[in-house]
Order: sequence, then C-alpha cells, then structure tokens
Amino acid sequence: MSIEARIGIIGGNGWLGSAIAQAAVSSGSIDPTRLTLSGRSDRRVDIPGAKWTHDNKNLVERSDVVVLSVRPDQFPGVLIDARGKLVVSVMAGVSAQTIADGTNTHEIVRSIPNAAAAIRRSFTPWFATASVSAENKRVVHQLFEACGESAEVPIEFHVDYCAGMTGTGAAFPALLAEALVAHAVSQGLPPDFAKRAAKGLVAGASQLFASGDVDPADIVKEMIDYRGLTAAALQAMLDGGFNHVVASGLEAAAAKAATIIRN
Repeated sequence: MSIEARIGIIGGNGWLGSAIAQAAVSSGSIDPTRLTLSGRSDRRVDIPGAKWTHDNKNLVERSDVVVLSVRPDQFPGVLIDARGKLVVSVMAGVSAQTIADGTNTHEIVRSIPNAAAAIRRSFTPWFATASVSAENKRVVHQLFEACGESAEVPIEFHVDYCAGMTGTGAAFPALLAEALVAHAVSQGLPPDFAKRAAKGLVAGASQLFASGDVDPADIVKEMIDYRGLTAAALQAMLDGGFNHVVASGLEAAAAKAATIIRN
C-alpha cells in the first residue's frame, strides 16, 4: 500500500533528505507528485514529478507530513507553522518538545536514519509523541521501511542513544577496516591489497548478518569455543579492552547528543 499523505522534506536536496525521497519513490511507497522538497541552494536530485521550492511556508502548505532534514544548528532558522501537521525530524539531539515549540504542532516523530538510506539499507529507530495518530505512525513506518528497516521505540532517550549507535552508519565498520589495513601494511602487505581485504571482510560479514536472524554473541562464542586462530585474535582484543573502548565511544556520542539538546 502506497503512502497517500502528501510529504514535504525540508532539506530535500541534502544527502539524507534526498536519500529518503529517492528511496520512497524508487520503492513505490509514494507517488512523486505527492512529494515536495525544499533547499537553500539550487542543487536538486532528479525526481521527476516532485515539486521543488525555496519557500518552506509553501512546502508546509502543500504537505500533510513535514520532514525536517536539516542540521540541528539550522533548526532555529527554519521558522515554520506546522499546526495540524505531522512533523518528522531526522535531527540528532533536538528534543520533541523543542521541535513542538518551534513548529506549533504536537504530532512529532523523532528518527535517526543513517547513510545507508541511500542504498535502502538504513536501520531507522523512531519515537512518536503521544499525540501521533495510528495512521500517521503507519505513514512513518512505510516511509522508513522504504529506506531499509523501521523500528519504533517507546522512549525518546532511545533515539538519542541510537544517534551514536545506528546513526553512525558506515563509520564504525570503516574504523575497524582502517585498523585492519594499518596493521596489515605494518606487516609488509601492499596497501591496495590490504584495503581490498579489509573492505571485503567488512562487506562480506554485513551480508551474513543481513541474511537471517543471526545473534552476534553466538558467532563470537562459536569462534572462541573452536579455539582456533580466530579465537586467539578475539580473545586478545577482548583482553585488551575492546568492549570498554566501544562503550566509551557510545557514551561520548550520548554526551555529545546531550550537549546539542542543551544548546
């Protein structure tokens, strides 16, 4: 079933706004004629049938659902009156109450898509305020299912936490790949080969995770119990504080999100 609501994306020419728009259209979730996109520049993605505007007021008038795809520091300058509309934010760290105060509506959804929305593989957690209707929740679910996987969370804090977890997109796997490449090169392997090997490992593993109901803990336990060379590597990483380092990174991201909220 396609989305019947008219959707407007403020920041629709940015990387995330355009990814959401293209995913929604290419999946057949929305007719592009029901889509309005705005941006401050003249840069536009090619979505035949969609309406483009520089005027956010015009976008709101044409839309039932308004998606805020702007940087958190840009939100105070958006200046829209969306009363009677559903507002969906993809901004990290900006609370539902702040969004409600700035848009004159109480139907607010906060969400954290990631860069994989561009290839329709984003895991997108979202939180809806109590005022959001069941029908509007269905619209949100359809919109983010078009981008990959949609998951409603019951507590707003979960969205703030996920900004530093799932919202990082390829960053954490890229950091692992970078570390693998650096060590391989230090051992004399050619850089080009090391990069191909590390990318192949990370990309291949992601496909294994996507192929079924796989529990990461089961994979780690199975490899350690086998007591082979992979077990030796995993145990050394764990003994070196791998879990602590990951937790520290997630806590730093949560602290940063709290800073955005306070500001």
